Amino acid sequence: MTRWWTTDETHDPARTSWVESAQGHGDFPIQNLPYGVFSPNGAEARIGVAIGDMILDLAACVEAGLIARDAALLHPTLNALMALPGVMRRSLRRAISALLSDPAMRATVTPHLHVAGDCTLHLPAQIGDYSDFYVGIHHANNIGRQFRPDNPLLPNYKYVPIGYHGRASSIRPSGEALVRPCGQRKAPDADAPVYGPTARLDYELELGVWVGPGNDLGSPIGIHDAAEHIAGFCLLNDWSARDFQAWEYQPLGPFLAKNFHSTISPWVVTAEAMAPFRIAQPARPDGDPAPLPYLADPVDQAHGALGLTLAVYLTSATMRAEGMAPMRLSHGPASNMYWTVQQIVTHHASNGCNLMPGDLLGTGTISAPLREGFGSLMELSAGGKEPLTLPTGETRAFLADGDEVMLRAVARADGFMSIGFGECRAQILPARG
Repeated sequence: MTRWWTTDETHDPARTSWVESAQGHGDFPIQNLPYGVFSPNGAEARIGVAIGDMILDLAACVEAGLIARDAALLHPTLNALMALPGVMRRSLRRAISALLSDPAMRATVTPHLHVAGDCTLHLPAQIGDYSDFYVGIHHANNIGRQFRPDNPLLPNYKYVPIGYHGRASSIRPSGEALVRPCGQRKAPDADAPVYGPTARLDYELELGVWVGPGNDLGSPIGIHDAAEHIAGFCLLNDWSARDFQAWEYQPLGPFLAKNFHSTISPWVVTAEAMAPFRIAQPARPDGDPAPLPYLADPVDQAHGALGLTLAVYLTSATMRAEGMAPMRLSHGPASNMYWTVQQIVTHHASNGCNLMPGDLLGTGTISAPLREGFGSLMELSAGGKEPLTLPTGETRAFLADGDEVMLRAVARADGFMSIGFGECRAQILPARG
């Protein structure tokens, strides 16, 4: 029986592709095969697969009879493909892998390949809903200590995966610039708030979780079945205006501090591609409560975490003008999550909330206990008190206009080919109005 952590011939590290740029490609070797939506040379948007520096046009492959006809591949979004059951997604993955690894198919398939750099990448799905969680426990501790040094975590944190409903309409693909938002902020010693551009713009290093088949309204998703409702993963930068957030978050939580822009990587690294990189969820510290029964599953604890290394890079306008390489701000493992992605899905649907194909869930900022793995400037600069120094001598407590932030992720496991997520980047433009 195939399970969600089971590997097959598509994960074989010895398998190679006749697409030259796929050989040794850091992100998109043949063992990855992520889905995305692209426009080749200004044409209409269609579904593709990244292979090395190229994109395979799946709709064209269907029309040419190279892949079994499936209406899900003919849409300009991935929603219908995400809705497919896992067994069908695995079958499609095998078919694509065979096309790209069999030298006899080279002449037939090559006309349906496009140079990725010549194409426009779009949001991969029509995002119906977006919810953001707060499962990075070290981030919660690091932020909490700035306000509650002796008791950084609120009492519910270790019992319930905390989350809030975000704004789907302002999610944008990597490369689209971010306009500095305006809003209300109030200094601690001020009598009244002021309105204007945020002075404390921050990034957040997160993973995005794409919902697969989903559930009917009123029908929860059990923890044993949650993995079948995860279609894939992406990188997510949930930009934050920390000064707006401090003023507005009580009593109802995040609002204008979070809904102005979120950036995602455009390629969906499938749940099937991540099978070799499933690892055990780190054990909870002694004395922590066990998950409530609806969130408890030994299989999830044995295979529910992700063997990913995450990193954040920054360039300022001056750095780019001087030809300097991006500065790495932090790096650390994605296993620094208190709850698994399956527990996130199960909890979200536990009250009968219906999740739909193409919905996006954010993990919340993933940080590490030490500074080298902090996932936001709020942590790295100690709330603005300890600015970072860039290679140019510039300093940053929070982000400046012209800065560009890039997130990266690499999945590694002994005995398997590593795969990546591609870039999640955006440059900051000055406020408008």
